[in-house]
Amino acid sequence: MNPPLVLTVAGSDSGGGAGIQADLKTMLALGVHGMSVLTAVTAQNSRGVQGVWELPAEAVRAQYRAVVDDIGVQAVKTGMLATAALVETVADLLSSVEAPVVVDPVGVSKHGDPLLAETALDSVRTKLLPVATVATPNLDEVTQLTGVHVGHEDGMRTAAEAVLSYGPRWVLIKGGHLPTGREAVDLLTDGTEEHWLRAPRHDNRHTHGTGCTLASAVASGLAKGLTVPEAVRQAKEYVTGAIAAGFALGAGIGPVDHGWRFRD
Repeated sequence: MNPPLVLTVAGSDSGGGAGIQADLKTMLALGVHGMSVLTAVTAQNSRGVQGVWELPAEAVRAQYRAVVDDIGVQAVKTGMLATAALVETVADLLSSVEAPVVVDPVGVSKHGDPLLAETALDSVRTKLLPVATVATPNLDEVTQLTGVHVGHEDGMRTAAEAVLSYGPRWVLIKGGHLPTGREAVDLLTDGTEEHWLRAPRHDNRHTHGTGCTLASAVASGLAKGLTVPEAVRQAKEYVTGAIAAGFALGAGIGPVDHGWRFRD
């Protein structure tokens, strides 16, 4: 039998730890066939992003149509979209797709480099989030999109409500940036159900690519036919192992290990 088909719509990370590269590694590790629509090229390494070049909207549209019209998809994951024009192009393309859509609203890199223009935020809120099956913002992205600041686990419900108000069916609030606690706590909710996901917090600075990896893992689970809660649970388990196995690369922050299960 052919593997499930998952499409990532995101930017390239020349260092291989995040972006399209992380997405495709995750998909391979989880047994699905990964395909890609490139939205931007970045020059980056373990120390940060040195340059960003967005692709024209017509190039993004052509890549998407080439894949979807011929091969088809069973889940889509979006990552770095950079500009309002790209956000609106991708949102328009996804508005007619029947497959589940996982939106990772990438705002800044692990090193603090901006990857989404301020002028694109309203397009993310009004165009992209409404087509999402699951949105996966971290706490910085929650603040960027909604103005809600979360400093403690109790505030994650408020954050989830704020993101859900823009229209995604589910939201996964990632609590990895909370300042205290021995656990990495995430909240998955559709406004009715709540699922709190907890995992040990690993003392490892090499965590580049965690957001891309988690969203791609969720999309992979959905493509396999898992429910949203089960897809997120399995994705959390996978990314926790990848963080634990993260390794030094270059002079800065290294990546999570997408192949940790192969080496475990």
